[in-house]
Amino acid sequence: MKKSFGAQTMAFPNPVWCIGSYDAQDRPNLMTVAWGGICCSKPPAVTISLRKATYTYGNLMVRKAYTVNVPSVKYVTAADYVGIASGKKTDKFKTTGLTPVKSDLVDAPYVAEFPMVIECKVIHTFEIGLHTQFIGEIVDVKVEQDALDDAGQPDMAKIAPIVYGSQVQTYHRVAEEIGKAFSVGKAFR
Repeated sequence: MKKSFGAQTMAFPNPVWCIGSYDAQDRPNLMTVAWGGICCSKPPAVTISLRKATYTYGNLMVRKAYTVNVPSVKYVTAADYVGIASGKKTDKFKTTGLTPVKSDLVDAPYVAEFPMVIECKVIHTFEIGLHTQFIGEIVDVKVEQDALDDAGQPDMAKIAPIVYGSQVQTYHRVAEEIGKAFSVGKAFR
């Protein structure tokens, strides 16, 4: 028998993404979000949800661009920090020692040290309630060379992304491969 938890934000897991943006004074900022994911394949797009009270919300409304920076497990401390500190009061790049890189494609910075970045231009916003959903069309995806497999494709084990358990408020590493998509299900045919 399953236990009911009622209507709440309990979906396991959530990606841990650090959103890069510039403020009105061209200062780079980072904010960790756990409400996000792929939302369209053509055009390729991701969505993130932010509260209006966040500094990043204002940055995205003005600049109409953001980067999704995927931290590896070795950056869990920095990822947690940029999710709890305010960019209004703190230079999060300076405090964490992370390096902002100006994107050539969108009006937002990305994190040099993180193994993967998705550069996005805002194409839609939706007011949902407490959060505003930002739909970002993916302009480019960059992955560090040392995070690629022998075939030159992104290797999840080398990227070592972090996931978040929202209700239990814990971070986790992505587990090992357990099967190939569109293949293991063929056992039912």
